[in-house]
Amino acid sequence: MATAEQVTAFPISLEAFNRLTMGQKVGTMLVLALSVALLVGTWLWSRSIDYSILFSNVSEKDGGDIIASLTQLNVPYKFSDGGGAILVPATQVHEARLKLASQGLPRGGMVGFEVMETQKLGASQFLEQVNYQRALEGELARSIQSLAAVRGARVHLAIPKQSAFLRDEQKPSASVLVNLLAGRTLEPSQVAGIVHLVSSSVPQLSPANVSVIDESGNLISQSRDPLRDAGLDPTQLKYVREVEASYIKRIETILEPMVGAGNFRAQVTAELDFSQTEQMAESYRPNPPQQGAIRSQQTAEAMTTSPGATGVPGALSNQPPVPATAPITAPAVAGSAAGGQSPLNSNKNATTNYELDKTVKHTKGAPGTIKRLSVAVVVNHKKGPNDKSGKPTTLPLDAAAIKQIDEVVREAMGYSKERGDTLNVANISFTPSAIEKEIIADIPLWKNPEILAMGREGIKYLALLVVAFLLWSRLLKPVLGNLLKPPEVPEEEETEEEVEIAEEELELQKQRLDYDAKLAHVRELAKQDPKAVANVIKDWVGGGE
Repeated sequence: MATAEQVTAFPISLEAFNRLTMGQKVGTMLVLALSVALLVGTWLWSRSIDYSILFSNVSEKDGGDIIASLTQLNVPYKFSDGGGAILVPATQVHEARLKLASQGLPRGGMVGFEVMETQKLGASQFLEQVNYQRALEGELARSIQSLAAVRGARVHLAIPKQSAFLRDEQKPSASVLVNLLAGRTLEPSQVAGIVHLVSSSVPQLSPANVSVIDESGNLISQSRDPLRDAGLDPTQLKYVREVEASYIKRIETILEPMVGAGNFRAQVTAELDFSQTEQMAESYRPNPPQQGAIRSQQTAEAMTTSPGATGVPGALSNQPPVPATAPITAPAVAGSAAGGQSPLNSNKNATTNYELDKTVKHTKGAPGTIKRLSVAVVVNHKKGPNDKSGKPTTLPLDAAAIKQIDEVVREAMGYSKERGDTLNVANISFTPSAIEKEIIADIPLWKNPEILAMGREGIKYLALLVVAFLLWSRLLKPVLGNLLKPPEVPEEEETEEEVEIAEEELELQKQRLDYDAKLAHVRELAKQDPKAVANVIKDWVGGGE
């Protein structure tokens, strides 16, 4: 049965449409066309792409290279009204910038050493020098732009001509203009790095002849630094910062469990000695003879005697000597007979050389020794009970707690009184800065970028649903209801016989209703007055007899 009704629905709708007048038919078609147009327009609006600026104020060459790269990457793009900016879908801005940056785009109108590749034949020496200087300036600017805080850079080199006379010789100089990102600054070490980069790239260029300025025209290459004024080079400055950071880390590590993270601040100033000292000393220790070692000993003895008379008088002197019978080493007898000799002078010298104690000491002082430490520690008040309004309060630390913190910090820093170290511990109530308040405070939902993006997408789809609902309920449903409404079937005329039968049925039904009503009434009387009903029945029975 349902299938038959569905089959006959379409012819009925066509029949209903055919019964409409020409004006009604045109109005119905216009309503349907308008509904479809509104639905399609709303759907296209919900699917529209939001474009954002990829790059602006680019040169024509860079613009052409960027367009070619975007075409290869299948990224849709369009130009702004004035043609000064290239727009891409907002969801692909960052990805497109990273991909173009990997290709070195945009180059910012600067040329590097690729300009030497297009060198024309027969170019003069002056033109070659100009192209070389342009290429060197472009390469230096590209290197400086690679820093995280630098958006753009320009380098100007003043390289004088070489002269054969020393008194006419001039030194080269350089100027660097850096355009920093919003809210970013260059550290002194980064400025020194830029200066040394430029000075090392140009022969005979002294770092003192390099000037660095920012986008506001401020000279930042000669910023005052007490450590730099002391004559420390960048390596020494870095070492000083590392030493100070290590002491700060020690103090933070020991204080964090005591007072909690964020409830203290510590600063350390370290004075280091980078001077190198070489010392060589020789020391001799006196040594008594009984404790000394003899290196060498020399003894010299000399005796002088008188010659006197020699030989034996008489004929005996012509005879050979008789063999000696006494030992030669026998001492001479004092007061000997004639012929003996006695010494007139005697001289005896003795020289003894002892080993001397010698100490040779060679000392070389290590650079970077700590001369003095100055430490300042600020501790926040501790939390107290809430006031009457329910706001939390703070209370200062007692003397015992401050003394304990002082002692702990002294041990952590290696406090030395002989070295002249100083330590100052202060207890105050912290006041959060504007940045900390912004970090601590929760970002409202209506300011969250992700929530805003999701809200915009949701509004688009919600608007599409609302438009579709209104079109269906206000336009399509009434029109389609009239078209799909089946035609009214005319009622068939009843015959006279059917009319008579109907009247008889109504009369019988009326009589049946009267009998039932009377019966119900009698039953009600029997319940209310049974004696009267019994008398009536007796009368009926008696009359019958």
